[in-house]
Amino acid sequence: MTDATLAERHVILRWWERARHVDPRYLIAFLITLVLVTAQLRYHMVGGYDRLALALLTCMATEALLSWFDRGKIVNLQSAYISGLSLTLLIKPQGGALWPFALGGFLAIASKYVLRYRDNHLWNPTNFAITALLLAAPGRVSVLSHQFGNDVLTNLVIWCFGLVIAARVRVLHITVTYVISFLVLNTVRALALGQPVGAEIAPITGPMYQLFVFFMITDPRTIVRDRRRQIVVAVLIAVMETLIRFASDQGWALPTAFSAAPAFLALALVGPVAKWIDLRRSGPRTTVPAPSHAAPGVPLSAGRDSSPTVRAGR
Repeated sequence: MTDATLAERHVILRWWERARHVDPRYLIAFLITLVLVTAQLRYHMVGGYDRLALALLTCMATEALLSWFDRGKIVNLQSAYISGLSLTLLIKPQGGALWPFALGGFLAIASKYVLRYRDNHLWNPTNFAITALLLAAPGRVSVLSHQFGNDVLTNLVIWCFGLVIAARVRVLHITVTYVISFLVLNTVRALALGQPVGAEIAPITGPMYQLFVFFMITDPRTIVRDRRRQIVVAVLIAVMETLIRFASDQGWALPTAFSAAPAFLALALVGPVAKWIDLRRSGPRTTVPAPSHAAPGVPLSAGRDSSPTVRAGR
């Protein structure tokens, strides 16, 4: 190994060591910002900076007011920032409507303070808000689907950053488990229905799934505590999503939201139940963590409250 190669390797190791001491929330915020900037510069997916401003303002104002009312102080608004960006990317309202971004931002943050069990919120905030909007107004609100197209370079950059940050935040096993489960289950489903396999597994490369696998199912504040349980829950979410897709294929009478965003509905159904069971089995926490979000929320054995990952809610 040459001296130049050794020097380059040492530089990489130094940067990696520095990254270990960075609050995971900032790494997550960097990744979601990267997704949004890429989406806007290459594909103009934001749809208007008024949407971004409204979503961010609503999320951060709601977080500030509710945290002050609930805890007597304003908590770190980093998670509200992530929620605002996620909602801006994921919500696609009919026409130029702005109300879904305001209502979605309020629902996302308020759910953390209202829908709690043993001082923990059960739903990923962004997932809860989008699911609620899709169920309540399916004719007025839809979600981001395939606007990134098949641009290999764009997807490669986002996935590389996403995988590195997931490893740093100690949730890579959740992301990898879900992706593998998705590929296997949807391949089986495609073969069973006589459909092209490629078309059924292609959505995993899209922007909606990038946000889903790197933020929502890895939200440190809503995942279960044990690593093995986290893997099991990731598989169950993939199974539920496949069942929803299969039911849609068979023409079952399901709300429009199930066919519009099966992954989001699967997480909204499986995640809170798993978290509730985990909290009951683990007993109450000895310390009460500050509420926080995840986006489109985000990691590890969460039984150690001193871990920086546990504190990095989205």
